[in-house]
Amino acid sequence: MSSVNQRVLPGFGLSLGTTLFFLSLIVLIPLGACFLKASTLTWSDFADAVWTDRTRAAYLLTFGASLAAAVLNAVIGLLLAWVLVRYDFPLKRLFDALVDIPFALPTAVAGLVYASLYAPNGWFGQFLVPLGIEGAYSRLSIVLVLTFTGLPFVVRTLQPVLESLDADVEEAAASLGASRWQIFRWIILPSLWPGLLTGFALAFARALGEYGSVIFVAGNMPYRTEIAPVLIVARLEEFAYREATALAVVLLLFSFTLLAVINGLERWSRSYAS
Repeated sequence: MSSVNQRVLPGFGLSLGTTLFFLSLIVLIPLGACFLKASTLTWSDFADAVWTDRTRAAYLLTFGASLAAAVLNAVIGLLLAWVLVRYDFPLKRLFDALVDIPFALPTAVAGLVYASLYAPNGWFGQFLVPLGIEGAYSRLSIVLVLTFTGLPFVVRTLQPVLESLDADVEEAAASLGASRWQIFRWIILPSLWPGLLTGFALAFARALGEYGSVIFVAGNMPYRTEIAPVLIVARLEEFAYREATALAVVLLLFSFTLLAVINGLERWSRSYAS
């Protein structure tokens, strides 16, 4: 018993109580209020609110664009993390700091910038639109901004893993005649795989709830470029509060599932590394 007490820091009860209080005030009570508001709907009304042609189109676009952005982030993030860890070049610290720009930059600003760049008269749009590539007010624009907001999750997840890899193992494999691809496939990738999956899941979860950047580039056209968070806001503007909370509950349940998956991946990563 004494050994257990020695591991507890002084003030544990007070700090735990304060933590639970603020966690309840900021997270648990609002989420509980959301579920409570949605519970005022009957099952048939709930189904009618969350499963219409418009909501199904919004779900499909939200999950599809988020998945596409997460896949892009996994590929680009792996490449960026590899370059930042394995190579030295001028302004390396600057480029490393730029990775965190999506964390610091308001997403609405990112949406405005992308809309300006890829609009038909924008810097990129004036060349891409004649080729049939519409980077603004389209589904492609949604994938672009979601990729921008989720990229740091993959890079920052993979960097510590790459830094911890033992170069001696790679050198030993090279001395035995292994090609670069074989070294990457059989030595490096198995160590990166858990972190890559975690970064992918984090980027996917981040993209599901993105709103600020999407509203400026998507056009928000029902059945075409309207994502689920935008549809929730549309329901709120129509004063359909119960229907809006019902949609929010669907996204929350999926987010909780993703959190469970992410936690499982992190535990698997620790066990795999050990």
